[in-house]
Order: sequence, then structure tokens, then C-alpha cells
Amino acid sequence: VRLTGLLLTSLAAWHLGQFVAAHVPQTTISNAEFQGIGKKPVLRAPVPKRQKCDHWTPCPPGSYAYRILSGGGKEKMAKICFEDQLLISEGNGNVGRGINIAIVNCNCVIDSTDHSEEMMTFLRNASAGTLLLMATHDDGSTLLKNDAKKLIEELGSKEIMKIKFRSSWVFIAAKGFKLPDNIQKEKINHSDQKMNRYRGWPAEIQIEGCIPRNL
Repeated sequence: VRLTGLLLTSLAAWHLGQFVAAHVPQTTISNAEFQGIGKKPVLRAPVPKRQKCDHWTPCPPGSYAYRILSGGGKEKMAKICFEDQLLISEGNGNVGRGINIAIVNCNCVIDSTDHSEEMMTFLRNASAGTLLLMATHDDGSTLLKNDAKKLIEELGSKEIMKIKFRSSWVFIAAKGFKLPDNIQKEKINHSDQKMNRYRGWPAEIQIEGCIPRNL
């Protein structure tokens, strides 16, 4: 009886196997798919949306974005961006050696090594209610006269009197109104032969921020 039952069970199993082989579609699992079984899916962060003037985070509604980058060495030119518009850059062909100055709604490049007097006239003629954005490329100090430094100091600069040969310097000022205390307005980096990023030049520096439109 036991032998008969074992034979019947084996026969039933054989028929079941034949049925499955004949009716269930056969699929081949690749080695890569086999290795991937049991692995957790990889979650990829979405590509961040580009912000105005290449800010990491967007400016609040009702404000202007700005970014001022000094030059670095001979090759990296200064850049001045306002509301995602490059007012001064190498691509625009309007960046020069010295102190580059842009006024919102118009821009101009002043070479402070040769035109200190012209720079003073330019700054004095800027109308009330305008922003002045400044950045050095190469050297902006050697022939910059003390009167010009005082004028920039009157605009709110705390570092212009300390500027040295090939110092990297960036600054934003307002005429006729006050900028918020919590925004970046100025930064300076002096040449130091032991720490310079470029031969004879310090690293480029930048400031960026958001300015409320209702000022």
C-alpha cells in the first residue's frame, strides 16, 4: 500500500511538472537583474532650478538679486550681475583693469589706475535712488587717489582705505537711501605671497544678496 501511494504521488508530481512547463511562459533573468533583486531603489535628487545671478536659493518676492565677483589672477575677470543681467563681464567686453563700476539701468567701466578723477565724477553724477556695484580686476589701488577713496568711504565702504596692490575687493552702495543691514555689502582679500591662489594674486571673492524693491 505504501509503495503504491508513493508511486501515485510521484506520478502526480511528474504530470504537474509537465503541465506547468507547457502552460507557464518561460523568462530569462539576466545576471544584472538577478544581482538587483532585493536591492533598494536609488532615489536621485532632482536637478536644482537655476536662480537669478546663480544664487543658491531664490530671492523673496519683491526683491532684486545681485552678485558681485572680483577678478582672480590674469585670466578670471570681474563680473557684476543684477536681476540676472550681467552688467559687467568678459563676455560683454566691458570689464577692465582697475575698479569696475556698474549703476543699475546703465553701466560703465572705470580704470582706476589711470582715471581716478573720472571715477570721482562718475560717482558724484550718479543720481539719488541708484545702486553702485563695484569690483576690482588686477590692481585697483596703486594710482587710486586718496580723494577717490574718501568718496567711496562716504558711500559706506569700510575697507577702501585698506585696499592694497592687487587686493580683491567688491562693494555695493546706494545713493539717496539706506541698504538693509543684513545684506552683504563689501568684502576684501589682500595679496599674500604665502597664501595667494594665483601667482601674485589673491583668490577672487564675491558678495551676493537680495535688495527689497520698496527702498
